[in-house]
Amino acid sequence: MLACPTEGVWGLACDARCETSVRRVLELKGRDANKGLIVIAASRLGAQPLLAALEPAWRSRMDSAWPGPVTFIVPAARSVSATLTGGRLTLAVRVSAHPVLAALVAGLDRPIVSTSANRSGESPLKTPAAIRRAFGPELDGIVAGRLGGRRKPSAIIDVRTGRRLR
Repeated sequence: MLACPTEGVWGLACDARCETSVRRVLELKGRDANKGLIVIAASRLGAQPLLAALEPAWRSRMDSAWPGPVTFIVPAARSVSATLTGGRLTLAVRVSAHPVLAALVAGLDRPIVSTSANRSGESPLKTPAAIRRAFGPELDGIVAGRLGGRRKPSAIIDVRTGRRLR
């Protein structure tokens, strides 16, 4: 598990397809597994193994916003772990334009989980030093880089309706 800069906050990241790693993130944060997690992919096609069939209008909606700070709620493939979806039939997915996060995902050649670097219910940590103090040896490393400058978390949009949820 790594800490890495994102568009607005430092995040905790791991391989989205490794159940052990995903559970480790949840345990480290003290996050309720029913909340689900955001998955970052290098592209919509890179996320495809995690997604159910998408209607053309949905694909167009996603492609028009990506890469960028927009997370879409999309129908999940049946094979996607309930740990990622929070037990829902949908998955939160984003393709980031943040250069460090995008390079990490592209370099790993697989989608990653991205969730704010903090204990559940606490404010996101703002510096690598604060992250080291909070998580210490439980963290495998911290990816060097700067935050993207956004003051708010990514927008969350239901791809089926276009409705903004956050």
